[in-house]
Amino acid sequence: MENKMIQKPSNAFIAASWVALLTGAIAFIIGLWNAEMELNEKGYYFTVLMFGLFAAISLQKAVRDQLEGIPVTNIYHSLAWFSTVLAVVLLVVGLWNATLLRSEKGFYAMSFTLSLFGAIAVQKNTRDSQAAQPPFDHN
Repeated sequence: MENKMIQKPSNAFIAASWVALLTGAIAFIIGLWNAEMELNEKGYYFTVLMFGLFAAISLQKAVRDQLEGIPVTNIYHSLAWFSTVLAVVLLVVGLWNATLLRSEKGFYAMSFTLSLFGAIAVQKNTRDSQAAQPPFDHN
């Protein structure tokens, strides 16, 4: 593996990433809290959000590991892609069949997308910040 110097992300980008993640996730959850839908529907959308966040972070890590020459099994890499796509498909299918106004459907789609972007950016920033730190000196 080639030894590259990783630059720490700027504090502004780190903050913007956290704002994107928190804004998207909190807006989605507040939307669910206030929604006039059955509790099982709220549970479905909440689970899709959590699954999507985990899948997106896992995919970002798997892709980054491969780019850095860290071994990633094909099955894990494929599973990360499949899970991310599945989370998006589950949200789309759920919203397509929901008896919500189109504006509400758009709200959930956009807050979900913002959450996934934020999660990926936060994961990237965390990894870049850690990699940018000088190695620990034991002396």
